[in-house]
Amino acid sequence: MPELRRDPVTGEWVIVASERAKRPGDFADHSRADQPDEPENCPFCAGNESMTPPEIMAFRQPGSQRNGPGWWIRVVPNKYPALAIEGDLNKTGFGVYDWMNGVGAHEVIVETPEHGKQLPFLDTRQIEDILWAYRARYLDLKKDPRLKHILIFRNYGRVAGASLGHPHSQLVATPVVPVQVAAELAGAQRYQDYHDRCAYCDILRQEMNEGQRLVSENEHFIAFEPYAAKYPFETLILPRRHCPSFAAISAEEQTAFAAMLGDALRRIHLCLDDAPYNYNIHTAPCDRDDKDEFHWHLRVFPRLTIAAGFEMGTGVYINVTPPEVAAECLREVDLGASLPVPAELPVGSQDDPSASPDS
Repeated sequence: MPELRRDPVTGEWVIVASERAKRPGDFADHSRADQPDEPENCPFCAGNESMTPPEIMAFRQPGSQRNGPGWWIRVVPNKYPALAIEGDLNKTGFGVYDWMNGVGAHEVIVETPEHGKQLPFLDTRQIEDILWAYRARYLDLKKDPRLKHILIFRNYGRVAGASLGHPHSQLVATPVVPVQVAAELAGAQRYQDYHDRCAYCDILRQEMNEGQRLVSENEHFIAFEPYAAKYPFETLILPRRHCPSFAAISAEEQTAFAAMLGDALRRIHLCLDDAPYNYNIHTAPCDRDDKDEFHWHLRVFPRLTIAAGFEMGTGVYINVTPPEVAAECLREVDLGASLPVPAELPVGSQDDPSASPDS
């Protein structure tokens, strides 16, 4: 019989349609990321740096020139930004409507010079450097008083919104706290006010104790299928240490986070036959990241189903794969299957994550 499950933080309800239960092979029609493969025309490939706006920062080999080859991670402004960094907000209103200029930031983090090497196949060291680039850009943009929230996200596959196949993720900083973020923060605050405990810390303890939705774990992080997952194989990576901001992560935790992210994405890739997906980092707003009510985390959303009329009309999602089934499938994945041998990082990779990148 179908179940209605409620998210303890946001209060959102999800329908888990057990009678429609689908396992990985049942999603074949929506699998495969179907990414274009034209490195000679790709603006993110090494040698094509002139095809992007000037870089904001890069991790480079010693002696290599800015806006030229020799980098292994490169951050550039989005060529077609959703928001512009220049200008004043000029907030105003007319009648019942509010208005402001589209001020913000929209950046692309190019994760590797290698066109065909997606994040699940990078070694832990390269993933860790990507995460350090995320952190560096977050801390820099956080200084801008116009910006209230920073979302770091990755789209993989056309269905998931990626227009280029080269491995990359993005960052968008907004002058407002988005409604969905505000709702999650409010839910976390309500839970803490009532229970005098963090909701996510309680979730972590319960998932560890029950184990049926747990996918993998290491010393600093766990990966699991949320009890009220909206999407089949939705996966949450949660730090064991309570902390509101992703930017407050330690060097040791960053290494563990990189290992856990790589592990989760490899499992999803192998289990779901290279399915498209999105991930995003949920972190506290810029002016509240020193408060204690939130617990940062990363969510991965494989794009296996399409939200239709019922979901759009009610906000209640139908998940056709119970999280317990999804977790079992992901746990059973043979991580050694079909994985390429990790490439060595270029000479000059940063040993000290606190060292300043070329910027």
